[in-house]
Amino acid sequence: GLVGRFDNFPVHKMCYDHSSSTAQGLCQCIENQDDLEESFVDNFGMTAFHFLFSTAEPSGELLKVLLDKLPYHILGWKDANGKRAMDYLVTN
Repeated sequence: GLVGRFDNFPVHKMCYDHSSSTAQGLCQCIENQDDLEESFVDNFGMTAFHFLFSTAEPSGELLKVLLDKLPYHILGWKDANGKRAMDYLVTN
């Protein structure tokens, strides 16, 4: 289940809980990460983009923050199921 899934990935959690997250809050969360690169991908190979694009209606404001704060190349990373974040966006 999701118990403990986001313990070390607060940016992922904010994207998962996108309806209650704000762009300002996400920006602060990213800026407060001690080692941002360590938090790019979780144990399932998912990035914050994967979580945001898995939602039925991804927030454009949160997407803008991710695009401004994270390197673009992680959009091409595949998760444990072999899917890129954009694959989730297209199939939702």
